[in-house]
Amino acid sequence: MKLIAITKPDFYDGESAFIKRLFESGFDIVHLRKPNSDIDNCRNILNELSSEERSRIVVHDYPELYYEFSLKGIHINKNIVKYPEGYQGFKTRSCHSLEEVKLYKDDFDYVFLSPIFDSISKEGYKSLFTEDELRQASEEGIIDEKVVALGGVDFDDFSFLKGLNFGGAAMLGSIHRLKDLPLDEMKKLLFDWK
Repeated sequence: MKLIAITKPDFYDGESAFIKRLFESGFDIVHLRKPNSDIDNCRNILNELSSEERSRIVVHDYPELYYEFSLKGIHINKNIVKYPEGYQGFKTRSCHSLEEVKLYKDDFDYVFLSPIFDSISKEGYKSLFTEDELRQASEEGIIDEKVVALGGVDFDDFSFLKGLNFGGAAMLGSIHRLKDLPLDEMKKLLFDWK
């Protein structure tokens, strides 16, 4: 199961250092999501990462950064509605229904399905799926290794998500509560999961 972090939409001091710690602690991929950002602020973060770290970043804004920094991939969303012509890189997108998952997952390396649980970072953003609906979707093969759970995901949820055959878990609100944890404590949380 992939473990994916999503950045907060706003910039903050020490963000690139935190991204480095996420990778060091065991996260596989970080989605750089800055919907109201300036491209130079995104560049500043990417400039502070190593080429190996940048190769594990999926960008949600400014697809040109993919080429400029040799990033892992580009995420389709309201800011990037289609891939640049000739793009052959890693492809991801968000889905908010099981119908969307069925429609899109074969064309992407993975899709986010959200919100699985009530959101931690977005007030009032409630789960769209019952446990029974998720189990049925898993049994029907809709949820599989190409579907990543997003929305309210916390470290306690990993075994439940694995049991439903999700290919990964994506976290936003939960990881940002870890900002002040020492690296060894972050690693322990992930070790317990993996």
